[in-house]
Amino acid sequence: MNSSENASLIPENKSGKAVDLEQSIAEENEEEAVNTFNRVCTRLLNPPIWHQLTGTLSADFELQAANNENSKRLAMVNDYLKINIPGPGNVAGQGYDWVKIEAIEENTVPGTEASFGIMLRSSPNPEHKAEGTAHFFKASATSTFIVKKTGTTITISYHGRNVMPNVTDVSMIDKIRNVIVASGAAAGLSELHWTALLKGMLQKEIGG
Repeated sequence: MNSSENASLIPENKSGKAVDLEQSIAEENEEEAVNTFNRVCTRLLNPPIWHQLTGTLSADFELQAANNENSKRLAMVNDYLKINIPGPGNVAGQGYDWVKIEAIEENTVPGTEASFGIMLRSSPNPEHKAEGTAHFFKASATSTFIVKKTGTTITISYHGRNVMPNVTDVSMIDKIRNVIVASGAAAGLSELHWTALLKGMLQKEIGG
């Protein structure tokens, strides 16, 4: 399997904005490269530490299992992320924005290549699905993270697709709030946040 197959986790951008960001690090040897690759993959599956990796003004992420119970394990497909972003909360999400983990893929080939990917999609609050998508972006919006090891170089990338404000089938309060928050994201705040997270993922130690 070629590591480029993780590209299947990046949907076609049919409407709205597309965002592509990337950070990489070159390790001294194969052992260090393998350790870094494994560490980054584990961090991607542990969203509660993303805030520590990104900085004090970033969003908080809480992992929630599909049965609506808080989970202390690593993330799995169909889990939800409950997001507390700075600023006004989402009424439909009971004060939070929500995304669902739609896919997780790992690909390896003999030798020195490996890749890992995870795709998130804007979703309803799992406890109140009838209230519609509880996120400032529409349900078509996705966020994909891909980690690649090529030789001794580790690269982590972020791919946002179909990024548009969520102003359909939500309350007037949420429409106004979502436009305000999405406007900040469109102005580059979201890209700053994800760039900081990508850099944090490659750190040897959290906060260092």
